[in-house]
Amino acid sequence: MKIFYYRRRDGQPNFGDELNTWLWPQLLPDFFDDDESIQFVGTGTLLNHRLPERTTTAKQLIIFSSGAGYEQPLTHIPPHWHIACVRGPLSASQLNLPREKAITDGGILVRRCFLTSGQKTSSHGFMPHIHHANFADSAWKTVCEQLGIKYIDPRWPIETVLQAISETEVLLAEAMHGAIVADALRTAWIPVITSPRILSFKWQDWCASIDVPYRPWQLLPLPDYPTYARGLRSSLQAGWLWTQWGQQTLMHQPTKLLHCSTADSLASVIKKGHPILSTDTTLDRLTTKLEASLSSMKKYLA
Repeated sequence: MKIFYYRRRDGQPNFGDELNTWLWPQLLPDFFDDDESIQFVGTGTLLNHRLPERTTTAKQLIIFSSGAGYEQPLTHIPPHWHIACVRGPLSASQLNLPREKAITDGGILVRRCFLTSGQKTSSHGFMPHIHHANFADSAWKTVCEQLGIKYIDPRWPIETVLQAISETEVLLAEAMHGAIVADALRTAWIPVITSPRILSFKWQDWCASIDVPYRPWQLLPLPDYPTYARGLRSSLQAGWLWTQWGQQTLMHQPTKLLHCSTADSLASVIKKGHPILSTDTTLDRLTTKLEASLSSMKKYLA
């Protein structure tokens, strides 16, 4: 069985996607190889009309805790798919699945595989969306340095990101799997957005699964961002929104002023934002349900 996960066309590693290659072999030892006739789809927003054409070599597709979103919705579930569970209630609803199939994102299972140091070395950290890290990492590093907070790059090696998140008291997260892992490792988090590229549906889906609201803080985009949403997976409409929302700001502001404005808005989040953390009871309940689903899946594959 081979792990299928989203790979960016530019070849850049992305934490939420690469997490699959680190997590599942630990939870399912001796299950994976390069046999594409059976494929495993884990973390990622992959349940859309593109998935069937991306997995044409699979005679059997195992879906475990994946989310719906991006591209166009699936119009039907192929008969060779086995859906163990999905990310949240919105995914289940879109796919016409029973409510009990909605558990949460499998990324929370990092708590079973990663041992934290138990130390908090930073009061706050910021983790951007991969797209924004690619285009503006230097600018974001500068902003974080100005504010004295930790910059966490979604392109770093998995365990480097895990350690950085676990040693942070509050994570300002634009990358959703940054927030997911933070919650799993008991680091409080605050959602932020810096462009319409961020897909609210997937955040709402996951947040609903852990019983917390999704109320992101909107920050100014940086001048380093492209003038159009290249490689935007969600829709052309989001590209139009990018232009309307972000570029009007960029066209009329000096670069230095924009960096200062972004730093000011991020500082405001640090000062006024209310950190989020699911309850221990909720996290334990969802972990148990995921592990039960994983156990059932093992029997199905045996």
